[in-house]
Amino acid sequence: MKWTIEDAEMTHTKDDGYVGKVRFTLEGHKSAYEITLHSKKGNEWSYSLNFAAESGIEKEIEAAEERIEEDDELFDALVEAAKSKL
Repeated sequence: MKWTIEDAEMTHTKDDGYVGKVRFTLEGHKSAYEITLHSKKGNEWSYSLNFAAESGIEKEIEAAEERIEEDDELFDALVEAAKSKL
């Protein structure tokens, strides 16, 4: 399944560490997603996944979450997209 990164941003502060957002789509999904990334030191990342605009199909966001968990290439691409905006 292909993905397309539409937009990305990242900030860094001493107190909050790295906080990034990436808007992306997955092939075959009706809605775009926004992943919010956080890392204190920039090496281990936590994230939160949401629909980018309005709510979409719950089954699709669950599939997107599973894909992010299992596909290191996708997750790394999302992190790198955000880091490239720092």
